[in-house]
Amino acid sequence: MQIGFIGTGVMGTGIVLNLLKAGQSVVVYNRTKAHAEAVLTAGATWADTPAAVAAQAQLVMTMVGYPRDVEEVYTGEHGIFAGIQAGSVVVDMTTSTPALAVKLTQLAHDQDVQALDAPVSGGDVGAKNATLTVMVGGDRAAYDQVLPIFQELGQRVNYFGEAGKGQHTKMANQIMIAGTMTGLTEMLVYAKAAGLDLPQVLATLSSGGADNWSMDNYVPRILKGDYTPGFFAKHFLKDLRIALQEADRMGLDLPATKQAKLLYEAMVDDYDLGDDGTQGLIKTYGK
Repeated sequence: MQIGFIGTGVMGTGIVLNLLKAGQSVVVYNRTKAHAEAVLTAGATWADTPAAVAAQAQLVMTMVGYPRDVEEVYTGEHGIFAGIQAGSVVVDMTTSTPALAVKLTQLAHDQDVQALDAPVSGGDVGAKNATLTVMVGGDRAAYDQVLPIFQELGQRVNYFGEAGKGQHTKMANQIMIAGTMTGLTEMLVYAKAAGLDLPQVLATLSSGGADNWSMDNYVPRILKGDYTPGFFAKHFLKDLRIALQEADRMGLDLPATKQAKLLYEAMVDDYDLGDDGTQGLIKTYGK
């Protein structure tokens, strides 16, 4: 099966490299071709537009930045739906809105195409090591067909139901991550002010009830002064805004998530640190 993949950023590059390692044939497109160099060198082929990718592939996967990018990639003049073959499957792995997932599924069905929304968790480490968690909504028959591909990319894959349910699950994930990111940041600020040995604090907390993925993966980076993005802060802020919009729609008040959004808004908008990883939040403390 020919796979098409659109979006070779931090996450997309790791995913495509793992598909290639698994022996898959992959044709790629990225808005900036230079950012696809790593996967092209590894054996992927290039197409000049999303439509050209779709014309060659039976499975088209996307991982781009924002919902507006998703919509353009699928519905633009040279988008996926301009070149897609009947009987194909499209899979959007971008963290986007549930409503857009429903819309794209309806448009796919109009062209005799099946669709899945399948956002992931695990950051750059998970993408590189094929240990992502994949959260899927959409056509069940398409899920059954694509499951072996998902299993080449992740260690856990779950189907949650109709279109948009994968995105809703990712929002639940991001709500949880919001708490762990603010917690690990303030833990470090407190421990430093108290004069504690920070690596020893990390080792101690990692062996007890405070242990969590974010702390284990991001605190070591912070201690090295490494703020390169495993996940861009600007994209995390986008996710928190989506989560809160969905919460409002359901009549929910999520005060802790609202506070996390305010903190990341300050990081991205006030301190212009949106291209840092989410661990860069600590740079805003004490300013």
